Amino acid sequence: MRRVFIITSAVLILSISAIAFFWPPILWVFVLIGPLFLIGLNDMLQKRQAIRRNFPLVGNFRYMFEAIRPEISQYFIETNFSGVPFSRQSRSIVYQRAKKELSTLPFGTQLNVYEVGYEWVNHSLLPKTVNPESLRVTIGGPDCTQPYNASILNISAMSYGSLSKNAVQALNKGAKIGGFAHNTGEGGLTQYHLMHNGDVIWQLGTGYFGARTLEGKFDEELFKEKSHHQNVKMIEIKLSQGAKPGHGGILPAEKVSEEISKIRNVPAHKTVVSPPGHSAFTTPLEMLDFIKKLRDLSGGKPIGIKLCIGKRREFISICKAMVESGIQPDYVDIDGGEGGTGAAPMEYSNSIGTPLVEALTFAHNSLVGFGLRDKIKVICSGKIITAFDIIKNIAIGADLCYSARGMMMAVGCIQALRCNSNLCPTGVATQDPQLVKGLDVEDKAIRTATFHKETMHSTAEMLGSMGLNSTAELRPWHRMRRTDFTEIKHYGEIYPYLKPGDLLGENIPQDWKRAFAAATSSSFDHVEEMPAELV
Repeated sequence: MRRVFIITSAVLILSISAIAFFWPPILWVFVLIGPLFLIGLNDMLQKRQAIRRNFPLVGNFRYMFEAIRPEISQYFIETNFSGVPFSRQSRSIVYQRAKKELSTLPFGTQLNVYEVGYEWVNHSLLPKTVNPESLRVTIGGPDCTQPYNASILNISAMSYGSLSKNAVQALNKGAKIGGFAHNTGEGGLTQYHLMHNGDVIWQLGTGYFGARTLEGKFDEELFKEKSHHQNVKMIEIKLSQGAKPGHGGILPAEKVSEEISKIRNVPAHKTVVSPPGHSAFTTPLEMLDFIKKLRDLSGGKPIGIKLCIGKRREFISICKAMVESGIQPDYVDIDGGEGGTGAAPMEYSNSIGTPLVEALTFAHNSLVGFGLRDKIKVICSGKIITAFDIIKNIAIGADLCYSARGMMMAVGCIQALRCNSNLCPTGVATQDPQLVKGLDVEDKAIRTATFHKETMHSTAEMLGSMGLNSTAELRPWHRMRRTDFTEIKHYGEIYPYLKPGDLLGENIPQDWKRAFAAATSSSFDHVEEMPAELV
C-alpha cells in the first residue's frame, strides 16, 4: 500500500509539472481547481466524517494516512500523536462496531500471552446461548419506588459544556435507540439531554449545576421540578471523580458560552471550577439524609453516589452510617483513578486516586462485609470499552458499567487531545459553532447505538463461551492473570474476598482492622483512638 501511494504521488507530480508548460491558465481552472472545488464541496455536504466536514480538502489527508497504516502512521496511531500509549486494538474495536465494519482479526493473538499482567477468561466445553437483550440489571433498593432496569453498559458522565450540544444529542438519541442510559455529568440537566427522550441519569456535583441558587447552594424546589421529568430515571451524587479526585470540576473559560452560563447559573466566559466538596452535607450521616431527601423529592427514583476511592476509612464510614441509619443509596458508582476527563492537572490524573481494580474489590468487599451488598448495586467506570472490559470488571465486584471514551469515539472522537482548548476538530468536545456543526447528530446517534448493540452481542457471546447464562454468574475466579512467567492466579486468589457480615461482628479481618477502627459514621475525618497495635 505504501509503495502504491508513493509511486502514484510521484507520477501525478511529474505529470502535472510536465504539462504545466503547455496548458494555458484557463485550463488549470477546469482541470485542477475545478475538481478540488468539487471535492471540497462534497466534503462540506457529507455528514459521516466530521473532519472532512469541518476541514474540507485538507481533512482528507487524515483518512489517507489512516488508509495506509500501519506502515506510515503506526507510531502516531498507537501514541495519539503525543507519545501517550493507548490500546490501538480497543480503539479499532470501537470504530469497527460503531460503523458495523468487519471486526474479525487475522493472524490470531496480538498480545504477548507470556507477559506478566496478561489477563483472560477460560472457555467451557458446554457453551451456552445468551440473549444480549437479557443483559440488564434492576437498580432500586428497599426504599425506591421507581426502580430502573438498566443495561449493563451505559454512557458515563460527560457534561454539556465539556461536550458540544451535537455530541450530547447524538449520545442521548443513541441511548434512546439502543435502550441504555445517558449520564448528564455534573454540568446539569439540559434541553439537549431531553429532546430525544433517551433515559437520563442526572448527576449532581459539588456545584449543583441545574439545581442551585445564585450563591451556589442546593435548590430543593428546582431539583424537585426537574427530577420529576419522565426521562430522568436515576439521580447520582458525585463525591469525587477518578481523573481529579478532591479537585472539583473544571470548565475552561473558552467553553463557558452565554447559553452554558444560563444553564449552570455561572458567569459567562470565565473558567468554572466546582468546589472540591459538597456544601449540602459534611458527614456520612448527613450525606445519607441528603440521599433520602433527594429520593423523596424525586418521587422515589433511585439515588446513587459516585466516588473515586481514597482513604479506605472514609468509605467504611459511609458503610457504618448506612448500618446505623438504615438509609442506603440504591447504587454506588466506583470511578477508577485511571478515568479520563477533558481538563485535569497532570499530577492528579497520574498520581491521585485508587485504580479501578483495587477500588472495585475494596468497595464490593466493604458492602459485603457490612451485609449491604444485596441492597446496593455497584456500577464501575474507568477505561471500559470492550466486552472483555465489562466481563472482567463485573467478575470482581460490579453489576454494570459506564463507558466514556468508548462512547466518545463512537460519536467521532479521534483523541486529538484538544478537549481543554475548545479546538476539538471533530466537534465532540468544543463549543465553537463552526466545529460543532461538523458533527451530524443523526449519523452519530446510529453509531452510538450500533457500538452499544455490537458490544452487548460480543459480551453475550463471551459469556456463552464461558458456559454462563448471564453476568450475574460471574465470579472473581473467572478472571485469570499471569502474575509471573510461570505463575497464573485468578482474582479470588489475588484479592481476599469477605463473606457477608464479616465487618459486623467483633472478629474484624486483620487487613481491615486499622481502617475499621479509624472510621466513624459521624465524621469523614475524625479518627477515634486506636489500640496501640494498630497505630
